[in-house]
Amino acid sequence: MPSIQPFFWYAKDAEGAARFYASIFPNSSVDRVVTMPADSPSGPAGSVVVVEFTLMGTPMTAMAAGPLDPFNHAVSLSVTCDTQDEIDRFYGALLDGGVEEQCGWVRDRYGLCWQIVPAMMSEFYASEDREAGRRAAEAMMTMKKLDIAALRAAFEGNPAP
Repeated sequence: MPSIQPFFWYAKDAEGAARFYASIFPNSSVDRVVTMPADSPSGPAGSVVVVEFTLMGTPMTAMAAGPLDPFNHAVSLSVTCDTQDEIDRFYGALLDGGVEEQCGWVRDRYGLCWQIVPAMMSEFYASEDREAGRRAAEAMMTMKKLDIAALRAAFEGNPAP
């Protein structure tokens, strides 16, 4: 049966990136590291590294094959968290050597973009109370790392905690 799986092209150190991610997320592993056995536009046989890894149970592949296109915000990995502790842990770990961005986004040390978001955010956006959803969205726009208590307070129309 066909499947869909994320595939990431790194300029270098795809294995380091996969090992970094696997150290952060539960149910994660680096499953196989191989070199391409044939010459490619990126280099001679053995110079392109392909890494198969699993993040939170999802299989992924990464390749280190030299610079082509840098990662950008058009594609990111979104991590849905149930607690503030999860947000703090994942955001902080990915931020190590990376760049903090607005609205729960982090660009990690390898250039990949991540969104670390609370699970209830989509419920806030989908609420029939459009004013409450607007307040939560506006509160989010003022944050870098997202704060569940502050988002909930904004949604409920209460002053920030």
